[in-house]
Amino acid sequence: MEKYESFMKALKCRECGREYPLTATHVCEFDFGPLEVAYDYERIKKSMTRAAIEARPQTMWRYRELLPVAGEPTVGFKVGYTPLIKADRLARRLGIRELWIKNDTVNYPTLSFKDRVVSVALSRARELGFTTVACASTGNLANSVAANAAAAGLKAYVFIPSDLEQSKILNSLVYGANVIAIKGHYDEVNRLCAEIAGKFGWAFVNVNMRPYYAEGSKSMGYEICEQLGWRLPNHTVVPMASGSLLTKIYKSYQEFQKLGLTPEGPFKIHGAQATGCSPISVAQKAGLDFFKPVKPNTIAKSLSIGTPADGFYALRVMKDSGGAADDVTDDEIREGIRLLAEHEGIFAETAGGVTVGVAKKLIASGRISPNDSAVLCITGNGLKTLDAIVGQVGHPREIKPSLRDFESLLAAENLTPVAA
Repeated sequence: MEKYESFMKALKCRECGREYPLTATHVCEFDFGPLEVAYDYERIKKSMTRAAIEARPQTMWRYRELLPVAGEPTVGFKVGYTPLIKADRLARRLGIRELWIKNDTVNYPTLSFKDRVVSVALSRARELGFTTVACASTGNLANSVAANAAAAGLKAYVFIPSDLEQSKILNSLVYGANVIAIKGHYDEVNRLCAEIAGKFGWAFVNVNMRPYYAEGSKSMGYEICEQLGWRLPNHTVVPMASGSLLTKIYKSYQEFQKLGLTPEGPFKIHGAQATGCSPISVAQKAGLDFFKPVKPNTIAKSLSIGTPADGFYALRVMKDSGGAADDVTDDEIREGIRLLAEHEGIFAETAGGVTVGVAKKLIASGRISPNDSAVLCITGNGLKTLDAIVGQVGHPREIKPSLRDFESLLAAENLTPVAA
């Protein structure tokens, strides 16, 4: 059994580079820049080889040197290593040579990529001595904090906009978490949570624990590289809410190249948003390096962040990697959900419909070459957003329990049964 040890060096400001102790803090006191974890890559390179990784259990923790915990993880140690599926039928439909689906709709335990960030944040929170954890959430994060806190014996408070999908609200309540619904949009919820974090001293995974929490997203990128046979895809399409996942996929690819785990070479990271909440994609398409906050109005509630915390950095990543952004309407989101379900048997939530819909646009416009390889990051399960497609995907035909009635139905719809 390998010994767990810490490869973290400090928290470092993304703007000025000042370093801080590895505590529960997230903002530089000099320029208010966000803090992120800095690692000792020279030490990591000595222990993190392809062979060492492949010998470990198939969870996100097989990349533990690059995840910000000091010892063995104590929360969510079965999270990650979700399937990377070669989507040949969808590739033909979208007109691209090679297409892969990174399928976090089956992540453990709450069927979204948020289980990755929460397992890291709560493991680190326990190391720092916290017993109460909390979050501001558009749904999936609330579900994951509630479930993982319950399993770890931690007290949980989750703060959500009051108009979330009922399935996501129930998926937080069932774990016994304190669910607080706020009459306002996510940005208002987030501002309140920043005040509560300062007042009560709890571990808010996406406030004072954000430097650790955000690093968990990198595991999706590591898995993509390993599952592709230790290579990078030409293109990766990532849904954007705060923009954090996109920036961390980019960081994961850079780290694997730096450590010699994948070959050096170019790759492009593309961002996907819903038209009803598209501050980052609007800015990218206009060639701007800043975004204008918006008030969300879309069925893709999990992406409804009008003032994205990492929007500036997401724009920088797309520019530096040569990527692009686009956005899709609610009808195009539903079409994307159907395309993925009908061609690959994967039922994604609205964010998945956004990713597929935007990928379709990027391929059609040539921003993703039809001769290249692309990975679509599908981040949550469709069972969580049933309301968005009710009445939009057809209805069952109802007949009496009679063979004659069934044959009449086939005739009426001009269908010919195929003999076995």
